[in-house]
Amino acid sequence: QVQLVESGGGLVQAGGSLRLSCAASGRTFSSYAMGWFRQAPGKEREFVGAISWSGGSTRYADSVNGRSAISRDNAKNTVYLQMNSLKPEDTAVYYCAASTRGRPSGGQFDYDYWGQGTQVTVSS
Repeated sequence: QVQLVESGGGLVQAGGSLRLSCAASGRTFSSYAMGWFRQAPGKEREFVGAISWSGGSTRYADSVNGRSAISRDNAKNTVYLQMNSLKPEDTAVYYCAASTRGRPSGGQFDYDYWGQGTQVTVSS
């Protein structure tokens, strides 16, 4: 069992930056691929980005590609999502998720464990 706790959300002006963190419990964190998803009010949850178990492979949604970077520190059982040049349309609850498959998938059904989410609000 893995428990995930996101932090780092908040209110930021358009053009600003935020770094979200996701702390994981458990001794097998380094074997999981980790993903970030988001859900805006009235919309379905969507993929943001993901990183492989080793950190050697990442993938991003087109909507954030070039503005975001995912990294992980397996020694700290933590994955990060750095978001720059934020836009009002980035406003959402951001969730991290862990996949036992090890590969950075964009499909939410590939993920086995989910955090509770952290709110990101971007003002115009």
